[in-house]
Amino acid sequence: METTTAKGQSAGQYADVNGIRMYYELHGDGFPLVLLHGGGSTLKTSFARLLPSLAKTHKVIAVELQAHGHTSDRDAPETFEQDADDVAELLRQLEIPKADIFGFSNGGHNAIELAIRHPQKVNKLVITSAFYKRSGVFPGFWNGFDGATLSNMPQIYRDEFLKINNDPQGCKTCLTRTLSECAISGTGPMK
Repeated sequence: METTTAKGQSAGQYADVNGIRMYYELHGDGFPLVLLHGGGSTLKTSFARLLPSLAKTHKVIAVELQAHGHTSDRDAPETFEQDADDVAELLRQLEIPKADIFGFSNGGHNAIELAIRHPQKVNKLVITSAFYKRSGVFPGFWNGFDGATLSNMPQIYRDEFLKINNDPQGCKTCLTRTLSECAISGTGPMK
């Protein structure tokens, strides 16, 4: 399904990227800016209010990562490294040699990995609500990850996922992928 913006510009599109069907939207004109959403989220729940302002000065490429929102899953763990490789491949396919990268939460970790693994693709990094090391969070932060279920997934994330993709099992997979990405990531920024 493809959507259009008020100006008639194509917004929602898909690309075959490293074994997934990656959803992305294009908005505005100017220097490219990639938006990387938070874990368990979608581009709408992370950026809906901010995106129109950013599109006034940038060509915004807003993506949904593996198993999130519109984007398919693959039979492989989701990792910050793999997400970074997926974004780099999408930029290659879109013939965007370099972009500014804005990552929120898990998207911030993805942005760091993108800069480490594909520095030629990154002009500037904007990272919000992310940390460089696992030890950079308050004590007890990781405790809630062990017993996470769909019933205690933030309602806004669960509702948005099910609105996009009415598949409770897919929503559970998104949650599981997000939690395992945070828990197992022992390389890159999460050491």
